[in-house]
Amino acid sequence: MANSQKSSFQLKILYGEGDSDVLVSQAASVQKAGHQVEMAVGRKAIVEAVNHGGFDLVILGPTLTRNDRHHLPYVIKKSQATTRVLVMHTDGERHPAVDANLDTGRSIADVVAKIAAMMTSGEIAAHGLAKGAAAGK
Repeated sequence: MANSQKSSFQLKILYGEGDSDVLVSQAASVQKAGHQVEMAVGRKAIVEAVNHGGFDLVILGPTLTRNDRHHLPYVIKKSQATTRVLVMHTDGERHPAVDANLDTGRSIADVVAKIAAMMTSGEIAAHGLAKGAAAGK
């Protein structure tokens, strides 16, 4: 909040991981890119956070179980249809409730770059103004 210009471009992001140490270090990198990041460890905490806060983007990290990375996007979209979902550690698979993914082995810098690309293309904007939201997508 020290830089009011930066805050107008921030996304409200929920970052979920299965490992708290990984979450803290990875979330710090996303925050440094100028985004507001809320952290959640584990499936239950992610679901609670999604049900309580309006997020522009939810990142599901690689330390979540494969099952969680598969099922949580459906839960997120059911709760907040305009929230975008980025899943890490996907091995290129396509998922109908996932808006963006990164293959196994990609770095946090790749996540930050992917978020920037999504904002540039209009796929995601601050405060849930994502492309297609007005059309009920």
